[in-house]
Amino acid sequence: MGFNGFFSIIFILFTIVLVVCGWITKKWVSGSNDYFIAGREVGVLNNIFGVAAIGFAGTIITLGPGLAIQSGFWGSYGFGMAYLFGGLALYGLLFAPYIRRSGAHTLPEWLEMRFDSKTRILITLSSIFGLLGIMANNVLSMALVTTGFTGWSLIATLSAIFLMFLIFTYVGGFWAISMTDFIQMCIGLVALPAMLIGLMTNYGGFSFISNNWPGDLSYLTSGITNGSLPLFSLQYPSLLTFIILFACFLVWGNNYYWLRVSSTRSESTAKKSFVYAAIILAVGPYLILTLSGLYAGTAFADTFAPNGDVSPMSAFGVVLKGLPIAIAAFALLGALAASISTSTTSLIGASSTATRDIYQKYYRPNATPKELTVPSKIITMVLGLLVWVLCFYPGGPLFLFAFSTAWLGPPSVLVLLGIWWKRTTMAGAFTGAVVGIGLTTLFTILELTNIFVLSQYTHIGVVGLITTILATVIVSLLTTPNYYGQSDWQNNGNHTTTYQLDEKELEVLTLIANGYNTMAEVSDMLGVDSAVSNKIIEKLDQNKIIYRKKYSGPGFYTFYISEAGQKLVKHDETYDTVAQLSREDVMFLKEIEKGTDNFKTFIQTNEYDSLKVSVILSKFIRQGYLHESGIWRRKVKLNESGQNYLNSIKATTA
Repeated sequence: MGFNGFFSIIFILFTIVLVVCGWITKKWVSGSNDYFIAGREVGVLNNIFGVAAIGFAGTIITLGPGLAIQSGFWGSYGFGMAYLFGGLALYGLLFAPYIRRSGAHTLPEWLEMRFDSKTRILITLSSIFGLLGIMANNVLSMALVTTGFTGWSLIATLSAIFLMFLIFTYVGGFWAISMTDFIQMCIGLVALPAMLIGLMTNYGGFSFISNNWPGDLSYLTSGITNGSLPLFSLQYPSLLTFIILFACFLVWGNNYYWLRVSSTRSESTAKKSFVYAAIILAVGPYLILTLSGLYAGTAFADTFAPNGDVSPMSAFGVVLKGLPIAIAAFALLGALAASISTSTTSLIGASSTATRDIYQKYYRPNATPKELTVPSKIITMVLGLLVWVLCFYPGGPLFLFAFSTAWLGPPSVLVLLGIWWKRTTMAGAFTGAVVGIGLTTLFTILELTNIFVLSQYTHIGVVGLITTILATVIVSLLTTPNYYGQSDWQNNGNHTTTYQLDEKELEVLTLIANGYNTMAEVSDMLGVDSAVSNKIIEKLDQNKIIYRKKYSGPGFYTFYISEAGQKLVKHDETYDTVAQLSREDVMFLKEIEKGTDNFKTFIQTNEYDSLKVSVILSKFIRQGYLHESGIWRRKVKLNESGQNYLNSIKATTA
């Protein structure tokens, strides 16, 4: 059997598996909260593979081997380290706890919480177009690689790929993407080692590289023509520009990484999944792709430019042609799976912000998650079809991807400053976003039209970073910050107040008294946009009825009731003030005691929103009443402490 026949068979099987995954997860979606953030039920292992699947994308499949040929082992692996540890791991450690605690489903939603609605809508629009650009570039790049091997029609290949992932994404949303990411990552973790074994079998061990490297210098630090990766150059490529583009811009300011945090069961899950994903990618795909580039440079030195006519960025395809059919086909499927994984995540990232930050906010603010399910799916389908059309427009994906840097860069600066510098103002954030997006867009247009080529001096991303930081900081220093950023603001919980609470404020205060004391918990219990609950929290904080754990970092969204606030709390709905359990909480514990099936029936009968259920269960786990399990859906049962508490209730009421 030839390559095309074998690859066709495994590609069809792969397609069937992905569609089946979509069908399985369809029953897990009862509303838009399930469709876009999986009801905040994603566990550690699932999210590790989900984050890793994003990182194992078409970009690394191109750059990993290509940079190894141009600048040696550390030139390629240095790029990986910049993205993996400067991007993913640092995001997990510094940003994920804050993001998960904020409760914001999307990055633009948080921007309204921290700044204002005009900043939210600006970044919403730029994020949508930026994510669509990433998606178009990924799909078209891998379709071109596939057609180069198989000789298939580009239109047919693109259409088949889009049809495949649109079906399972439309049906199962984020749940389907999470399950297929898991499968696609498993394929990659098998396919790439198989490819490396094939290369070592064909050419020998690493001594083949060290003994035959065509460059005059070591393969560790130099490429086949003695080129090396600069460390601090402002021109691309360099380690500095890799950090700016692939760590800061691509990760910190990207909505689909935000979704990967907001969909997790807890802060700990979010933090661990990003750190562990970075480690897995570093010792697996990124290392293997770097080594494959070294083998390609050693075995085919005369093939690659400037010695030959083939770009070093095509090295992955070159090495596959020298491998046995089965290994080459499986490796190509792994690369295609990686591209599809990143593309579907980009699609859900774009559609989630289009739905929540535009459609729901401006057209149906009072719609329930169930009512938003169909519009969410339609918006996802429309955006997917739009990218499919742009893939056939001359220069469409190229232009979109070029602008992606301009549109995804400035949000990363706003996230960094907004979290860690409380002096950042609304005017500063909006001005920084406008200046950053405006200037990078302008320079991108000038470069694409060859009017002014900025890249001969520096990368456009460097200009975007510097101008966004300067504009945000300068305008922030010249304008008045929110109350908590003012130098004379103090709130340690030891104050008196004469403030009269309205109904919603009292409801929020009661939630905090019952142990739901983070913004995510408050928002999910209320079932509202976090920008809405944030306004209530700020009123309570300003009037010193509550106080925050800290006024920067994750503690900003953890609340405690002040001495004055304690006098205003009404315990009508509280069952146990010491244990911080409401009457509803106790009812949940009793239903959980009856078993999984009875608990599911209870949730369905009372039409509880998935986020509210997730919050209540998370609090029980934190309080030590439940045991949690489940790779996919969360499974809970009473542990000894939970059973003892219910037994004490029964003894008291007997």
